[in-house]
Amino acid sequence: MTRSLMVTGAAGFIGANFVYHWVQAHPNDTVVAYDALTYAGNRASLAPLEAAGQLHFVQGDICDSECVSQTLANYDIDTLVHFAAESHVDRSITGPDAFIQTNLVGTHTLLAAGRAHWLAGTGRPHRFHHVSTDEVFGSLSSDAPAFTEHLRYEPNSPYSASKAGSDHLVRAYHHTYGLEVTTSNCSNNYGPFHFPEKLIPLCLTNILDGRSLPVYGDGTNIRDWLYVVDHARGIDRVIDSGKPGETYNIGGNNEWANLAIVELLCDHLDARFASEPSLAARFPKSPAANRESRGLIQFVDDRAGHDWRYAIDANKIEKELGFVPSETFETGIAKTLDWYLDNEDWWRPLLQRA
Repeated sequence: MTRSLMVTGAAGFIGANFVYHWVQAHPNDTVVAYDALTYAGNRASLAPLEAAGQLHFVQGDICDSECVSQTLANYDIDTLVHFAAESHVDRSITGPDAFIQTNLVGTHTLLAAGRAHWLAGTGRPHRFHHVSTDEVFGSLSSDAPAFTEHLRYEPNSPYSASKAGSDHLVRAYHHTYGLEVTTSNCSNNYGPFHFPEKLIPLCLTNILDGRSLPVYGDGTNIRDWLYVVDHARGIDRVIDSGKPGETYNIGGNNEWANLAIVELLCDHLDARFASEPSLAARFPKSPAANRESRGLIQFVDDRAGHDWRYAIDANKIEKELGFVPSETFETGIAKTLDWYLDNEDWWRPLLQRA
């Protein structure tokens, strides 16, 4: 079966990794990368695929109904994978308006265009896959069971509230209009092409440049971490085999306190600098060149409404669709570290935008 796939937010972190996965796994499919190229979108991430003619790029806003509808029609799209979102919690606290516009209005614009194209238009089989987050479920105590797909939504930030609202819109379009939808809620992702405002790439690039490593509060907040390529594989499985109208959690089965993550990254880079003397010449400001990087850790005031713990129960996708992550945290972090050391030309220009 060949598909004509439209991927929103395709120049962002998770979207770009998904596009690389899909092109490799489904080389005969048509792939349309749709992105507004806001601050976190980087077309350079997709440049090798564009140069090879393996995708079509459309610069467009998901809130632009005319552009969305035209793209669906021009490429005869039958599968829409929706990553595009404002996603940085800190930015949602200081400026929530953009999150409501993109995450709620934008998602509704896509749903309405999909309904017109598929249900009132071509009538062809279709799939609208919506990518969401575990943050819609709120915060867990240390000993609480992990989030399941049927847990009540309790979002605590403008970001998570806007994503929760978009999840409800997707569900409503399935139950009201019959749109063929699936949703996935993922845990924290890490890996290549991660914009350096988020914890892991921020720490990696700050260590390399000898800048401080800000840790909120006492650093004991806990997150589940999922290697981004595993996330792409999980979404692929849901698109291929997931039941319309269903939601699937995709997690890494891998909980870490924030401070422990930062310390781990420090130790890994210290070890790499010790084994590769050339790194000290490339990154002379890094303390890893001559002392321990942990000295860069700086505790800062906790952010407003900081959720304590997220944890994903991924039993449903494993039992029903046979999906489990292929990377351990140890292998995933090693690959991530290698990628950032090998791709300074990608992340260096982004630091002034972070």
